[in-house]
Amino acid sequence: MDFSSEPVIRVKDACIFQGFNAILQNVNFSIAKDEFVFLIGRTGSGKSSLLKTLYADLDLKMGEAEIVGFNLQKIKKNEVPYLRRKLGIVFQDFQLFPDRSIAENIFFVMKATGWKDKMKMKSRMAEVLMQVNLGDSATKMPHQLSGGEQQRVVIARALINQPSILLADEPTGNLDPEVADGVFKLFQEINSQGTAILMATHNHDLLRKYPYRVLKCEKGQLLDSKTSDITINTSF
Repeated sequence: MDFSSEPVIRVKDACIFQGFNAILQNVNFSIAKDEFVFLIGRTGSGKSSLLKTLYADLDLKMGEAEIVGFNLQKIKKNEVPYLRRKLGIVFQDFQLFPDRSIAENIFFVMKATGWKDKMKMKSRMAEVLMQVNLGDSATKMPHQLSGGEQQRVVIARALINQPSILLADEPTGNLDPEVADGVFKLFQEINSQGTAILMATHNHDLLRKYPYRVLKCEKGQLLDSKTSDITINTSF
């Protein structure tokens, strides 16, 4: 494995567990600071478990892994919030508070990650909402936004701390094709500005249309298109 490009993620000889079950074995890969990488595989193949391990929601029990400078095998519970300040995490199901405005949803994350100056918080919130083309939505409630707009809020929230990498778990899975394409292009814009992207997806049209590197969870292994021939089909 070539680590010469100062990767934001590097994993060596890792075993990914869900409870007591080993979902993926002998996992080896690295992601450079400006890469866009797809993560694919059938439901239950280990995609979400791998992502959860990377943001320390699941323990790394075997092997080595480092992400944005944190050793996941040695990380302590009180260090996990600091790790997540350097990551952006985008979920499929939005996870927005329905009874709080968009501004309040974003402020909640800012306070949880150490922001205290209200003027700086307002300024940064305005920046990220503009970045995702929702500059006039701060006072709206989540139910007043479309699914695509809510996902853009989630992306804005993930960008608050200027992360080195975004981990995205099926971010277009609940969106219709046209809206999904717009959200995907937003990820491309973010990537073009120097943020690495690791995106789990079942959308084979995206994979055929955009020839990014692919990691595939299959039969307990993680295949890498850099070193393996990976067929893109509808079987995942």
